[in-house]
Amino acid sequence: MEFVDSRKLLQQHFHVLAVDDSVIDRKLLERLLRGSSCKVTCVDSGDKALKYLGLIDDLDDNTKSLTSIESTSSTPPQPFQEEGTKVNLIMTDYCMPGMSGYDLLKRVKVINIFLIPPQIPH
Repeated sequence: MEFVDSRKLLQQHFHVLAVDDSVIDRKLLERLLRGSSCKVTCVDSGDKALKYLGLIDDLDDNTKSLTSIESTSSTPPQPFQEEGTKVNLIMTDYCMPGMSGYDLLKRVKVINIFLIPPQIPH
């Protein structure tokens, strides 16, 4: 019987999205996280993070409203946690031009409430 180090197993599948407008800070985060064997994706703005997560269609049209999400009852939108883009953690700078880190996380949370159906235990 083989024993698997659960920490290594977690790190192999742990994906971090780092969002920071500072190139130096993004490089530092990337280096530190890759040293921990995490998969790291870096973007420089909240809009690009939303686009990467699949929560907006185009950077020019970043106003994907909640009403458009709610009104698609015939074909529900797909959550961003598809096979290739699963993100376990979003690390973001708080103060960025355009969209703050707080606004980014708030938007991700609100949109995902409508995208991910509730799980009912049986």
